[in-house]
Order: sequence, then C-alpha cells, then structure tokens
Amino acid sequence: MGTVEGESESRGTSRTRRRAARPRQGASMADVAQLAGVSSQTVSRVSNGFPGVTEDTRAQVLAAMRELGYRPNSAARALRRGEFRTLGVITFSLSTMGNIRTLEAIATSAAEHGYAVTLLPVAVPTQDEVNGAFSRLGELAVDAVIVIMEIHLLDAATVSLPPGVQVVVADSDAGDRYTVVDTDQAGGARDAVRHLLDLGHDTVWHLAGPEGSFAAQRRANAWRTTLTEAGRTPPPLVRGDWSAESGYRAGLRLADEPDCTAVFTANDQMALGLLRALNERGRRVPDDVSVIGFDDIPESASFLPPLTTIHQDFAEVGRLCVEGVLSKMRADGAEHGTTLVPTRLVRRASTARKPG
Repeated sequence: MGTVEGESESRGTSRTRRRAARPRQGASMADVAQLAGVSSQTVSRVSNGFPGVTEDTRAQVLAAMRELGYRPNSAARALRRGEFRTLGVITFSLSTMGNIRTLEAIATSAAEHGYAVTLLPVAVPTQDEVNGAFSRLGELAVDAVIVIMEIHLLDAATVSLPPGVQVVVADSDAGDRYTVVDTDQAGGARDAVRHLLDLGHDTVWHLAGPEGSFAAQRRANAWRTTLTEAGRTPPPLVRGDWSAESGYRAGLRLADEPDCTAVFTANDQMALGLLRALNERGRRVPDDVSVIGFDDIPESASFLPPLTTIHQDFAEVGRLCVEGVLSKMRADGAEHGTTLVPTRLVRRASTARKPG
C-alpha cells in the first residue's frame, strides 16, 4: 500500500515482455497494460494525464502504446469528463473572404484553449438546410456551436438545438435569441461615407452586397442615413454579389454616370472589379472618381491604385466568438448580448478631393 504502481516492476521483466509483443490492430488498454507490466488503471491514468504515476512508469506505458499502435478512446474520456473539447462551426459560405478569415481565427483561438473545431458547411442557404445543420449537431461530439452567417435564417422558430449546446452567432442580426459577435458594420460604413464627403464630393454612390446579406444591409442603411444627415440626396443604389465580376459590371454602369465622383463599395473584391471597369472606360482613380472599399483584405494594398478601405478585425471577431461560447458553457447559458468589434479607416491612394 502507498507505493505507486510500476516502481516495484523489474525493468528486465518489462523489456522481456516488450520484445515478445507484436504490433497488432485493435489493441486494447489491457494489451498495453500487459506489455508495460502495469495495471489497466495505470494505463488509464497515463492516457488521461492524471498524477500518481512515476516518470519511469509513464514512459514505459507510452512506449507500449506506441509499439502496439494504441490510441485512447477520446469519446469515452469525453463521456466521463462531461465534455468533448470540440466546437462545432456552421457556416453558409466558404467563398467570401470574411467568412474564411473568421473561420481561421475561430480555429486558431479554439486551439489555444485546447479545443478542436468540427465544420458543418451548409451548401444552400435555406431554412431546411439550416434546420438540418442544427439537427446534425445532435449526432456529433460537440460542446457548443458558433454560427457564421450572412442571411436571416436564425429567427425562424423551427430552428432547435440539442439540449445543453450553447450558441454564439457571428455576422448576423440574430435578435435576442442568441449571443452575437459582429464587426461594427454601420460604424465602418459611416466612416467611409464621411471620408468621401470630407474630400469635397457632393454625394457618394454605393455598390452594395447581395440583398440577403445582413452585413450588406447594415452597410447600405448606414450609407443612406449618413448622406441624408449631411443634407445630401443618396443616388440610386447599385447591387453586386461580393465578387470582383459583379463589381466590374457595376463599374461599367457607374462609369457612364457623369455626376459619379465617389463610390463606396461594400467589399474590397467588388472594388477590384470596379477599378478595372473605370480604367477601361477612361475614368481615372482617384483623379476622376474616388473609390473606397470595406474589409481591408491583404491584397487591397496592391490594387492599382492601392485601395482606401475600412479595416475589419476578423481575428478579434473569431477570438470573441470562442471566448463567448466558452463563457456561456461555464456559466451554463449566460444572458444573450451583442458585441461589436470596431473598424478603422485605412487611407491609401484610391481616394482624393473632388475633381475641379
């Protein structure tokens, strides 16, 4: 009594057993215990990182695990501990730069907290697909879920969650049913419009994102409100779909508007297409038309000319999503709220004072 198991085992006996063993598939904890010359309880302690095992014995058990190809049953450990150390992430698009960078930040932050990430992509943004994604959570070993969305589907009463699964939503108007972490979309759009007005432009045209996007809606509303509050009449809104190609098509139209001297685009990719169209039509940027984007993607500094834009802190959004959902887990469902991550204006060469 009182001695830690393994200390009384002779090393010669352990080596003899190890030489006699042969690697095989489906090795069990009992197989590891037999090869290492210890009890199954000691193997369990080593697998779970528990104290009470000497370093020599721990090394002996780990060597036996490697030799047999034994991998501890993480699901069984999770059931005993009451957690899986895994976060589910539901996302409706992997084609937009914002979603990709937010997902990257979530994965990085989760790893720093010792959690893995299980991705549940939704191919078609419909209510049935959303319901299906949430239903699949019940079949997966996840402790909580983060939803990255740009469309208004979480308000539907048919969405239900597995019992005990906490949720944080990124980039959405999820009402008061969920905790939300988002970029300050409206604040960034206001800064973009005011920057162009401060440069002397009479008004600002807007190349908006798709109608179903929450972010696009917030940016467009702030654009319109800022112009109205400044006593300017908002020009007709031009719609894109976040892609550079849609920006190019819109740019061909805006190039034919003689009164268009400033354009606020809802993302940098559309601004890229817009710059190309204006150049092809002989409208110089920024001499004839000033252009400002939104996102500050890494490539925006290499556009021709380098793009003035609104910087989003995707890393901070991802970090706050992970910390928010972990906090809700620890607090067993804390109150819902919305956290807005500030934006900032990045001045480059694509904006200038109004010509003339």
